[in-house]
Amino acid sequence: MKQWIQRCALLLAVMLGMLSGSAVAADRTVGQYGMLPVYGLDIQDGAYSVTMETDCELLQDTLADITVADGSITAKLLPASSRVSAISTAETDQESHAIQPDQDGVFTLSVKAMDTAISLSVYDEQEQAWQHSSVLFRADSLPADVLLVELPDYDLIEQAIDQYQGNTSQAQENMAPVEAVSVDLPDGEYSVSAELTGGSGKAYVSTPTLMTVKDGKAYARLEWSSSNYDYMIVGTETYYNLAEEGRNSVFEIPIGCWDTKMSVIADTTAMGTPHEVQYDITFYESSIGDKGQLPQEGAKRVVFVALIIIVAGGILNHFVKKKRRV
Repeated sequence: MKQWIQRCALLLAVMLGMLSGSAVAADRTVGQYGMLPVYGLDIQDGAYSVTMETDCELLQDTLADITVADGSITAKLLPASSRVSAISTAETDQESHAIQPDQDGVFTLSVKAMDTAISLSVYDEQEQAWQHSSVLFRADSLPADVLLVELPDYDLIEQAIDQYQGNTSQAQENMAPVEAVSVDLPDGEYSVSAELTGGSGKAYVSTPTLMTVKDGKAYARLEWSSSNYDYMIVGTETYYNLAEEGRNSVFEIPIGCWDTKMSVIADTTAMGTPHEVQYDITFYESSIGDKGQLPQEGAKRVVFVALIIIVAGGILNHFVKKKRRV
């Protein structure tokens, strides 16, 4: 019961994110958007024939049966293609984890949950090579009376997402090119306050942020609160993440206006698949200041002062000990 409540909460979060503009449908190889895992505990014990989706050509038209016992799911696969000689659930070192077929050509593997993508490696006997793929066993292909939980209406969710995606795409098409505003400042680095609104409200950008003036034009170097953003769209231009892998995403974008919301789109992979999210950013002209006002510059000064204190303390301690010996 607790697991299902958690999954319902997750679905609610997905739906709220969709309505607030924090999620846009992306291309999927298997399954449908917003699918929640259905575990063995959610299914009555028994043996069932089910539908298996896959992005692997060698596994197309595979016959799939599952057995549910004591909360565990075991799948038996009979590929239509004779080229499949081994299957592995490991993404690396496939051979040592290879599952061999029985005398009837059936592969048996453990399945954590239905309605969730599973990574498989399939050995192509003809090509003498492993092929990576994804498979998903659909819970809605089970008899309705064996499910101990009620499945969400994924078709309805996809329709709503597709409609929202169309609205976002239309908004993007209506965007005009954005040029950096002119500023009466020498070329160099400054600080400026930025306010981000939109999306789910959880993401933010560091403020004040670095502002660079180049040829009299103003550009902002935005650092996000997450490392999951891979590109931003401003007007008709796409800007890519400049940060090192694992660090919070950073983009250098033109400041198109002062004291007025500037619409942008940021693509995030936080939900597993890419989603374009629409935000508004406001840059405040009266907040332009020295680069030293940036948080990272202040942190550098703190570290520098701390080092001075440590070094000075060490020197003082040395002389105190020396005086005592004298």
